[in-house]
Amino acid sequence: MTIDSSALNQFIGNAAFSNGPSNGRGSVSSASGNSWYEAMSRAWGSALDGQATQITEMSAAIRSGGDQPSNMVQLTAASLKMQFMSNNAATSQNATGQALETLGKRQ
Repeated sequence: MTIDSSALNQFIGNAAFSNGPSNGRGSVSSASGNSWYEAMSRAWGSALDGQATQITEMSAAIRSGGDQPSNMVQLTAASLKMQFMSNNAATSQNATGQALETLGKRQ
């Protein structure tokens, strides 16, 4: 599963264009949905939702009689991929949040 970057790029482009530094201090309203941080969160959420759906479908197939070893290995691999993606999402959110906090303290 890959993250569809078109939505992320559109959000980033909109946020940069509409909230760019006209006076040196641009502001982004979280309610407007144009925040690139929000776009990143939505992209991660979409990717994780897709992976969770895949795992749920594999589990349902196994539950309905498809409990062959190959299906079990595929489910395990999909679960490990979900864990990897989830860890990366949390790491990127935390790192970005800390960077934004640091920038906020400097202004």
